[in-house]
Amino acid sequence: MTTIENGTKAFAGKRALVTGGSRGIGAAVVRQLLAAGAEVLTTARTATSTVPEKANFVAADVRTQAGAAALAAAARDVLGGVDILVHNAGGARPHPSGSSIPDQEWQDALNLNLLSAVRLDALLTPGMRDRKSGAIVHISSAAVPTPVPPFLHYTAAKAALENYSRGLSAELAPFGIRVNVVSPGRTATPGGEQTREEWARLDTAPGQGDVPAVPLGRDGQPDDIAEAVLFLLSDRASWLTGSSLVVDGGEFHR
Repeated sequence: MTTIENGTKAFAGKRALVTGGSRGIGAAVVRQLLAAGAEVLTTARTATSTVPEKANFVAADVRTQAGAAALAAAARDVLGGVDILVHNAGGARPHPSGSSIPDQEWQDALNLNLLSAVRLDALLTPGMRDRKSGAIVHISSAAVPTPVPPFLHYTAAKAALENYSRGLSAELAPFGIRVNVVSPGRTATPGGEQTREEWARLDTAPGQGDVPAVPLGRDGQPDDIAEAVLFLLSDRASWLTGSSLVVDGGEFHR
């Protein structure tokens, strides 16, 4: 676990906001940031008892402009500002085919997987600009380069997130703010397991519901992804911005 660097806690004195931090990858990022000395605020849509101990929590629906604004205000009130942003909120339900995805689910996918990050970045990066420092990580998906029909709304939104991240990194670099992407492959999380079960049950063309194997022989664990996130947030990645780090056990590299 990335907690100690040069004899000190790597994120001591840093203030971090992590969306979707009540379980899975988000909770692992929160735990690792806390262990590394950061003060952390995290969020989910509703109050939950699964948020890692010692983390600050506020319920917020980041799919809406009002929810993003409330969360940004809470971050300023609770933390006094934000040095680190990790946009982990995301997901979408699979459908039998890309053409069967309803318009509302396309909009929901865009709001959750793309616009939630865009809105929070717009609200919280002005403080980073003033301080001339900051680090942002957007969580995308290793499936973006090889989308499959049941998840076109999800991978399209994540592809837009990656493109947006590259553009934002160029805009914010003169202010000392770095923006990077972590793209997880199959990871053992409650949400991921539910999605795979729904995918496998789809009545689709032959092979459409098949879940590909992972060459390294196991699913990723939330801490595997969190390690990559903390690396990109840390000073060890001080010359990395606009990058996308794929963490997938080789699943999408064949």
